[in-house]
Amino acid sequence: MNRIDELFARYRAEGRKALVGYMTAGDPDSERSLENLRTVLRHGVDILELGVPFSDPTADGPIIQAAALRALAAGADLTRVLALVRALRKEFSQPIVLFGYANPFFRYGYDRLCADAAAAGADGLLVVDMPFEMAGEIRGPAEARGLDMISLIAPTTGHDRAARVLEGARGFVYYIMVRGVTGARGEVAADLADRVRDLRSVTSLPIAAGFGVSNGGQAREVARAADAVVVGSALVRAAGEGRLEALTKELKAGVEAAR
Repeated sequence: MNRIDELFARYRAEGRKALVGYMTAGDPDSERSLENLRTVLRHGVDILELGVPFSDPTADGPIIQAAALRALAAGADLTRVLALVRALRKEFSQPIVLFGYANPFFRYGYDRLCADAAAAGADGLLVVDMPFEMAGEIRGPAEARGLDMISLIAPTTGHDRAARVLEGARGFVYYIMVRGVTGARGEVAADLADRVRDLRSVTSLPIAAGFGVSNGGQAREVARAADAVVVGSALVRAAGEGRLEALTKELKAGVEAAR
């Protein structure tokens, strides 16, 4: 049982929900990025999604796109991202998932990436733009190194396809609540509870829901339906505005209130 499994098993036994926080690695530079990552892990993030900067994202809205460009301009690459993982692992026990696009992972080499990520202390990979049918080439090396390949389910994913994608999946399911790119929304998707219920009929994995959550009230609402709440753009924006600690605490309080 790895760190992801252990966390969800413990939280399920305690009747708790988890906060998954996304932060772009290397934004605005390695030193300040490390401090921001320490902040979210100290103040409530249970699982860290560490974004690997990429110049041509397809799922990221303007806030995360800008963060990736700042990181790339400061020299961020997978070698530096893995250095951040190693630094965090010396201080924190929370699971860390590398969140990125296929191109940087392919260029680094899937076998090499999985070996180096596991050695650094990562627990999983999430490849945003790799279709299920093509993911075997990285899933094999990942699972051989004990890394979970996190599966994404979109609001347009039908029941039968969700069942195929999640057969044999590991870690947790990331359910994307809305169509479109990342970024804060004014309200939580009205069909969230129904979609989570449908996913539970095809998998026993914990379900994390995200895309659009930006405050404690929304986090509480999502946590009532799902096992975990994913927050990204709001945290990245808060880091630039000097209110990262406050927002992390607010989000954690919202998730905890959903017990």
